[in-house]
Amino acid sequence: MMKLTYRECIKQAIREAMLADERVFLVGEDVGRYGGAFAVSKGLLQEFGPERILDAPLSEAGFTGAGIGAALGGMRPIVEIMTINFSLLALDQIVNNAATLRHMSGGQFNVPVVVRMNSGIGRQLAAQHSHSWEPLFAHLPGLRILSTGTHEDARGMIISALKEPDPVIIFEYTAMLNLEAEVAVDAGAVDITKARVRRSGKDLSVITYGPGVYKALEAAETLSKEGIDVEVVDLRVLRPLDMDTVLASVRRTHRALVVEEAWRSVGIAAEVSARITEEAFYDLDAPVRRLCGVEVHIPYPKHLEDASIPQVADIVREVKALLGK
Repeated sequence: MMKLTYRECIKQAIREAMLADERVFLVGEDVGRYGGAFAVSKGLLQEFGPERILDAPLSEAGFTGAGIGAALGGMRPIVEIMTINFSLLALDQIVNNAATLRHMSGGQFNVPVVVRMNSGIGRQLAAQHSHSWEPLFAHLPGLRILSTGTHEDARGMIISALKEPDPVIIFEYTAMLNLEAEVAVDAGAVDITKARVRRSGKDLSVITYGPGVYKALEAAETLSKEGIDVEVVDLRVLRPLDMDTVLASVRRTHRALVVEEAWRSVGIAAEVSARITEEAFYDLDAPVRRLCGVEVHIPYPKHLEDASIPQVADIVREVKALLGK
């Protein structure tokens, strides 16, 4: 095992992919000379040169479209969008081209592009630089939507995504970039089709993704000292959802709390909650409960920012409420 930051996991994955396949290149704002807005690609320009580490102008629609075009031409581009807020400028390219071209061409063309973007809340970046809009992208057919809630997935999802024949969107989390964790020395590609049980338990299932994973695991450890045994399910793949893993967990524990940082209305938690109710209603001992972000634009002051998204103490409180304790 080796201790790595979340940032270093992402960088190692990009580097490994570029060494393995000459068709892989990285394009985005400041990814070259500056080393990336979050220092993820620092040093890669010197190693791979300006033909494979491409600094792009401030035009998300332009360089995302260029990535889609390169993918159509047989390349394996990684498009980096600095923050999820800026992805709205590239939405036309993602929705009307990347997601639809296989369908529109009757299967003659596929678009093997990987789009990475920073998401989430927690570094005092305020309302125009921090949000959780994963539900917006997970709404769209034609895309595979991944959420890197652990170092293992930060290290492995990019490698797996580059083997996909169709477009993949990967969400990374700004608040986790400096977080350190033990990673296997031989860590590499991971399965990008399944959710994963990160902690087994028998009293209740906490279903979450992204930054919620480590928070839920910490809450589970706190609750275990009071004799409450919580199972933690990391969704990982937000489209298509792996409901088999979720339903199997709920049928073991008979209670479910769905946690996400995104706003409560029309979110991933709403979708998961509805599907549990539709498909496992008679296995439940209590109604499914949701714990989501407060429906406000993300505040700058840290105490208000913290209050706008679920924290460990909130998860502990909601679990106890579901268990009637």
